[in-house]
Amino acid sequence: MTERANPFESFFADWPGADLLAAEKTVPALRQALGKAHELVEADPPPVAARLDLTAKGADGDIPLRLYTPHGAAEPGPALIYFHGGGFVIGTLNTYDAVCQRLAAVTGVRVLSVDYRLAPEHPFPAAVEDAFAVFDAALSGAFADQGVDAGALCVGGDSAGGNLAASVARERRDAVRFQLLIYPLLQLMETKKPKPRWQDGPLLAAATLSNIRKHYLVDADPADLRISPLLADDLKGLPPAYILAAELDPLLDEGRAYADRLAISGVAVEHRLHKGVPHGFLNATKLIPAAIPALEAAGRALVAGLARR
Repeated sequence: MTERANPFESFFADWPGADLLAAEKTVPALRQALGKAHELVEADPPPVAARLDLTAKGADGDIPLRLYTPHGAAEPGPALIYFHGGGFVIGTLNTYDAVCQRLAAVTGVRVLSVDYRLAPEHPFPAAVEDAFAVFDAALSGAFADQGVDAGALCVGGDSAGGNLAASVARERRDAVRFQLLIYPLLQLMETKKPKPRWQDGPLLAAATLSNIRKHYLVDADPADLRISPLLADDLKGLPPAYILAAELDPLLDEGRAYADRLAISGVAVEHRLHKGVPHGFLNATKLIPAAIPALEAAGRALVAGLARR
């Protein structure tokens, strides 16, 4: 049988930076490359009323944060605590600046972006500890002076950040109003996925998943629910969820499986599949026309979820 061509390659066929995020690169090289790539592939987001850098206390010192306050935001109003992607190894406030600002602008909801600690310098459970530290700080009213309503907190994230958001939503289910999971990484039990080559791309490939296990897990048990939330059996009572999926994504099946398990548990969930796009496409708004409307649709789901409860 002839192997299916990789549709993802067409997105980058004429772009000289196509190899910037190749999985075989070292962690420092990947971080440097991401810093360059986001400027090349992301369109300017709509303006917001304010962008404010803050910190929260963490187990290993202050955790950097960035709060995006949209025009017309309620005082106080709901907030989406957002955990960026990058396989627990790369990603910063700056590389996810456009995504978070766009989310704030299109929803009218404050977005609090979290610069959690990264592996390999800080392997599991550092990222999880930081995620809970920031959420619990917001829940205690730490950002009330910035207009954040501690009674209207949502969590969200993409890829590895979706993993963190799912964990916070599960363990703080009574305090989370909505969960926005964008092509989430939901398990690390198995990383050599039985997928055809056409679902591998520069932003996520089989080699990338193997590197995540090496750098992030080290000796941790991948069955730990904070690593593999897909394995949790206590999903009843979780907050409503919107799961954004990309067709050309090695993580496609686990996102769909999580949506099914949430629905079976009585959780209101919408699984939205975007066809013909790869993992990480929301960070390529200049290259992939579908990225902006996809993010806007996710934002509308967040607003609807907040209104539902």
